[in-house]
Amino acid sequence: MKFITTLMLFTVVMVQAQTENRFYATMALQDAKELQQDIPNEIEILKEFRNEAAVYMTNHASHLLHDRVLVHGPGYIRKTSASDAISSISYIPTNTSSRLVAFNITEDVIVNETLPLINTQNIEDHILELEAYGNRYHANPEGSQSANDLKTKWEAMAASYGRTDVSVRLFNHTGTNMPSVIMTIEGAEIPEEFVVVGGHLDSTSNQGNNNAPGADDDASGIATITEATRALFEVGFVPKRTIEVMAYAAEEIGLVGSAEIAAQYDNNNVNVIAVGQFDMTLYNGSANDVGFITDFTSGEITAFMMSLIDHYNNGGAHPITYGVSQCNYGCSDHASWTSRGYLSAFPFEANFGQHNGQIHSPNDTFSLTGTAEHSAKFAKLCAEFLIEASKSEGSLGVSTIEANNIQVQVNNGALSYDLSASASSFKTLSVYDIQGKLAMQTNITNTKGVVNIQKMQTGVYVVTFETTNGQSVSKKVVVQ
Repeated sequence: MKFITTLMLFTVVMVQAQTENRFYATMALQDAKELQQDIPNEIEILKEFRNEAAVYMTNHASHLLHDRVLVHGPGYIRKTSASDAISSISYIPTNTSSRLVAFNITEDVIVNETLPLINTQNIEDHILELEAYGNRYHANPEGSQSANDLKTKWEAMAASYGRTDVSVRLFNHTGTNMPSVIMTIEGAEIPEEFVVVGGHLDSTSNQGNNNAPGADDDASGIATITEATRALFEVGFVPKRTIEVMAYAAEEIGLVGSAEIAAQYDNNNVNVIAVGQFDMTLYNGSANDVGFITDFTSGEITAFMMSLIDHYNNGGAHPITYGVSQCNYGCSDHASWTSRGYLSAFPFEANFGQHNGQIHSPNDTFSLTGTAEHSAKFAKLCAEFLIEASKSEGSLGVSTIEANNIQVQVNNGALSYDLSASASSFKTLSVYDIQGKLAMQTNITNTKGVVNIQKMQTGVYVVTFETTNGQSVSKKVVVQ
């Protein structure tokens, strides 16, 4: 009887351990079905909706998923319960209309004063400072310590420039003991509208989290947004909209920190008009400097960032080149904001697959590159984005007003346009690819219309509307 009792206790302990080893999440439906076919005892599909699945799975299944489909990001978004996972995949944001803002580029003077102030050495020093923790895994003491220390660093930085409009707080989570860090620069005119940039502070290693330096993933992103903000302080920039700079906790286990923040902001109807994600900026692995991620991002914000590069970084002293890429489901914190209906963009260090192959290992150290020159380009883009997105609309030039009166959206293989707010009369619509090749052209007979673009490949395109008097207005879009 004693043996049987011991065996029963052992069985109970094993069942409890397996239960504790499981968690709820959302992921791509195809990935969930493939995992269920190969390891049916380690993943349960709770609900399917469109191309997503709510699941209950083991940690081993999550590692297998990561190894199969990604070498960056978890490939899933962790949820607190079955109901949370199920509701997430069918959630439709109800308050997105107030987040639609016409973006334009007008702040040449302040941007051109700011760009030369981006200091590569500051970025290098900050990356090394974060790398020195040895690991910043969310469950390790160093993870929480790095968050507390970053709060102190950001407070000291703001104080050194006499910024009384800046506050820094810790955001405590339910899914992890590691807090996120949020620096707020209050808007001077429309503080109820927010512009957010962020990256994750935690690190991980596939060889155990006692050695997870995370220099590129993602000390580089944190150092990038810190230096961009410092440069704004140095030039004395005061935003009209509120800016928030965020260092997210526990991204590596399923976007836990950013998901809780985005959910709280959505539930409280916080009007975040644009989000920029900076996750890995250190490693220059592609011909282009920036690979804009096109999945789980906003075509509008992505196109806006591309326009910033076209305007400020097309040669000269601060050149930046770009292309587009994809990184799959839940690969970084931008997905948390997108799933809540917010508009986000994710400029990545290279084309996906050509990025740093040493991340999630003890070899993800600054010594791999020895310079933060690549990250400095992202800091410049970040500064441009914050300046231009956080201004008030002000007075616009005639061409800019005309462009803002033209609405273009791309969704599910269709390009829809609305010209009804424009005073001009238009005759043709042309679509060009990123190399300038004409992809299609059609006559305009109504102020509103829909064009079938299902045969177009994923990528960046320019939509040009020609008026009856020979003038033209162009919009950049991303076909996903």
